[in-house]
Formats: sequence, C-alpha cells, structure tokens
Amino acid sequence: MGYGMMPMLLAADNEVDFSIHHLLAYQFMGQTVYITTSHVCMLIIIVCIMIFALAARRKMLHADEIPTGFQNAVEFIVETLQGFVNSSMGKHGKKYMNYVGTLFFFVFLSNISGLFGLRPPTADYGTTFSLALITFVMFQYNNIKYNKIGAFTGLFQPLWFLFPINLIGEIATPVSMSLRLFGNVMAGTVMMALYYGLLPVFAKLGIPAALHIYFDLFSGAIQAYVFCMLTMVFVTDKIEG
Repeated sequence: MGYGMMPMLLAADNEVDFSIHHLLAYQFMGQTVYITTSHVCMLIIIVCIMIFALAARRKMLHADEIPTGFQNAVEFIVETLQGFVNSSMGKHGKKYMNYVGTLFFFVFLSNISGLFGLRPPTADYGTTFSLALITFVMFQYNNIKYNKIGAFTGLFQPLWFLFPINLIGEIATPVSMSLRLFGNVMAGTVMMALYYGLLPVFAKLGIPAALHIYFDLFSGAIQAYVFCMLTMVFVTDKIEG
C-alpha cells in the first residue's frame, strides 16, 4: 500500500462514529469510571417503559366496558404476552409473565433504539451479560428450589466423570446468551456506522431506511424474542427437573 493512501484511510476512520462517548468521569474505589452514551440511552429507555406502564395502569383502573384506543392496545399487548409465556411455560407461566414481559420490552426497545438516533444499550456486552446473569440466577434458584439435592447430583449424571462437562455447560449458559444478543446488535450498529461514515452523501438517501428496518427493527425483534424464549425454556427445564 502506498504512503499516499494512508491520509485518506485515516480521514475515513475519523468520519466513522460508533456513538461510544464518555460523558462524565468520576473516581470509584481508586478507579476512573465513566458515564457513557450507553448509560444515558439505557436510562431513556427505562423512563419510557415506566411512563408507558404508569399510563397503562391508570387507563386500566378507569377502563371502559368496550375498549378503544389506548386501552385496546394495552389489552392486546397483555393478551399476546400471556399467550407467548403460557405456550412456553405452561402452568408455570403466570409467575413469570411480568418478568418476561419487562425483559422483552427492555431488550426490544434497546435493540431498535438506533432508529431514534440512540446508542443501543445491548450493543455493549456489559448490558447483555447482566441480563443473562439475572436469567442464570433465576433458573439456578428454581433448580435448587424444585430439585433440591438433585440440582447438584444432576451434574454427575449420566456418568460421574462427565461432571466437568456438565459444570462447564451450566456456566456457559449466560455467556452464550449474552454473546448471541451482543454480537447481533453490535454487528448491526457497526454496519450502520460504517455505512454513514464511509459512503458519499448521495448513497445515504433512502437506502439507510431499508438497512435500519433489517438491522434494527427485524433483527432487534428476533433477538428479543430469542432471548426471552431461551429464558423461559431454561427456567421451565429446571422447574420440571
């Protein structure tokens, strides 16, 4: 590669913005900790979910006998969520409907936040790994609650020398769940950043809309569905032993 190409490549790199910026720094236990764009976007999404939940609660407390408008939308969401959870968890679904619903809304809104110019929080591994850890604690709790000592002896089945493999399989669950979600969302974020940063202006008219539909909306919905489905499958599997 000739030396004349280096300034052009560096200039192109400087135009690519992955929306990862340090907004505030503070000291915590001797370490510098940063508030980034991901934290701010996560807070925005949480506030939006809370506002929707409070508005839905207020509406349902004064519900009309014949639902219309916002009430109709809320009832449709609840009924769809009930069918989604009960079809996967059966009789155990009622206890976990609120958690799965909240998880789906948070992951879905995080995935599609790029449509609104935000940095998807799920494009950071810290977010996806934290969500996977919550699921991991939940299904291990149910494993111990329902299977008692079998939760531990099951690691030695069907043969005792398979214990290391079974243990690795348990530990790898939150890692695989978090990496799957993180990888797909991060890939879409990188692709869109490269598209906006490296292509000329005329190529940014119209085409990005189709790309956003796939990388943000379609892929985001699929990944939210898969993450929640895996959560329900793992929890149900531990409950039923």
